[in-house]
Amino acid sequence: MTGAWRIPVVVCCLVVGLLPAALDAHVTATGLAVVEVNDREVGYHLTVLPSELPEAASQLLLRAMAGSSADAEQLAEAMRRAVVVRVDGAPCRPGRIAIRDVGAGLKALVDYALHCSAAPGRFELEEDWAGLFGEHYQTIATIRSPQGGGEHLLGQGSARISVDMGTPSPTGLAGFVRLGVAHILTGYDHLLFLFALMAGAANVWQVLGIASMFTLAHSITLSLAVLGLVHAPAAVVEPLIAASIIGVAVENMLGAGRLWRRLAVAFVFGLVHGLGFADALSPLALSGWSLVRALAGFNLGVELGQVIAIGVVLPIMLVIGRSTSAVLVYRYASLAVAAAGAYWFVERIGFE
Repeated sequence: MTGAWRIPVVVCCLVVGLLPAALDAHVTATGLAVVEVNDREVGYHLTVLPSELPEAASQLLLRAMAGSSADAEQLAEAMRRAVVVRVDGAPCRPGRIAIRDVGAGLKALVDYALHCSAAPGRFELEEDWAGLFGEHYQTIATIRSPQGGGEHLLGQGSARISVDMGTPSPTGLAGFVRLGVAHILTGYDHLLFLFALMAGAANVWQVLGIASMFTLAHSITLSLAVLGLVHAPAAVVEPLIAASIIGVAVENMLGAGRLWRRLAVAFVFGLVHGLGFADALSPLALSGWSLVRALAGFNLGVELGQVIAIGVVLPIMLVIGRSTSAVLVYRYASLAVAAAGAYWFVERIGFE
């Protein structure tokens, strides 16, 4: 094998080898729970994306959403074990559990009613979804009650929260920052789109320009969607995100074109990706300062995660750019990226 071919072949093999892991667009699954506390009644409403969960849990949810009573009961039993609510140390009694499809098969809402022996003084919520949703699963929980609540992060190393309903709740900003970082670093569809845009950039300033346009665009639509000013169903947004990956990858194989075109593509499709980011917050239906904190923290986390990802990949791209085989390397890598985008597109429009 000649030197001119060695680098592109190796890069292509590495990219293709990593595709099985990358095809799960978000490895760290995140659920969004709204916990409503009204006197002695507690409503726990959990929104999850089946596509983010392990295969067994995903299929169980999908069958339950489709109307399978046996699978719904299996999921309900798992929820009774996984979610425990206590008031002043006394466990609340499990009640009705219902599973609904709220996103054309892409999003599931699980409603869980609990009955407590007394009105909350100290309210405790404990979760352990590791057995069903995987050990890396986490929940952003928003507790609502006339006495207080706030936003909290539950997951590995933090399985329980305790809230004194008589004292102000914490801001929860750090939890949303962590959620934003995790969302972008495990959002391989978003990262592949950004890296494909950066392919062939001549210098650091061009990379920063492309990243800045992507950031500006997705920040706009993320904010508008979370504020309820723009609405686009996930069944439309998710296939469009996959299509954007295919489009940029194909353009790379044909020739990246001028910088102004790259900046325009980064902005236009960045608007679409921002709507995808919004799915992490919109189901919480926050308002007031809680919404401001969540939006600011999550957006900051997304940008921090993006900086981390670019910092890791940029030196590699600059080294490749100085190679005589740069064009072939990017062509082979773009072919693999296009294949990943095509897989996601077919999966998201519901073809089997």
